[in-house]
Amino acid sequence: MAGPGATDACVRPRPPRRAVGTMKVSVYLPTRNRLELLQRAVRSVLEQSHQDFELIVVNDASTDGTRAYLDALAAADARVIVVHNETPGGAPAARNKAILRSTGDFVTGLDDDDYFHPERLKSLLAYWDLLGRTGERFSCLYTQDVVIGRGPAFTTRRAGSVSVEQMFTANLIGNQIFAPRQTYIDAGLFDEEMPAWQDLDFYVRVLMTHGPGRLLDAGLYYFLDAPRPDRITKASREKIMAAYLRMSAKYADQPPALRQRLFLQMFSRVYGLRPRLRDVAHFFSLGFDPMSWLKMVALLLGVRRPMGR
Repeated sequence: MAGPGATDACVRPRPPRRAVGTMKVSVYLPTRNRLELLQRAVRSVLEQSHQDFELIVVNDASTDGTRAYLDALAAADARVIVVHNETPGGAPAARNKAILRSTGDFVTGLDDDDYFHPERLKSLLAYWDLLGRTGERFSCLYTQDVVIGRGPAFTTRRAGSVSVEQMFTANLIGNQIFAPRQTYIDAGLFDEEMPAWQDLDFYVRVLMTHGPGRLLDAGLYYFLDAPRPDRITKASREKIMAAYLRMSAKYADQPPALRQRLFLQMFSRVYGLRPRLRDVAHFFSLGFDPMSWLKMVALLLGVRRPMGR
């Protein structure tokens, strides 16, 4: 696995030089047994101000009427492509299946319980074109989220750019990016064997391959942060540890500081996990990074630190 510095030798893939308004965007949307929320998500794509898109919905073996709804939708609108899985394969596999079926110049995603602002696709295309004209080198775009579902809605405050090194500290991008289709392919798509942290792992590879991510500073993605049993924040310690170990093995050539920061993501506030004795021993075995050591001490003293969204 190439290190962060390897991106200097890479060339960011560029879609054909055409007017922004003629660029086609592929939107992938995996779903399973959330028909009512799925309908809201689909409407938010169909109502985009930029209408040159395809919506690829992968139905991951739903049993709640999703199949009939999607079949009727695809019959009525040729831009909607439906893939039905007979047995559930999980979100990463569904995303990959959709990306490989895509034909757009750009690709982005949507979770079935979230939805788009009507100007999302148009704004991302315009901002990509603007940055491209300046000659700035970057791999992908991300936006602010409007977080809904628990108390008053609020908008995230993500930084203007994100490097590979920063992603080892936390997922500072969120759960969706906007990039040329080839960027997804070059980065190797989502790791279907990751039990958690699939987005984090994929974004690390995107940034390693094609450079930093850049923020479009607007709340153009509505993220539903409501209690749900299948959220990663409800995942077991074993699942989070397995995700860390798989990522750690992939990036074993990274400096000790980055590996320690990756390990500390296990104890992000959103998971509610506390380090055990063997966790502390493993952490210290990775090397010495003063900032990470201070954070571990704070965790041991019960001082929780915010991380993630």
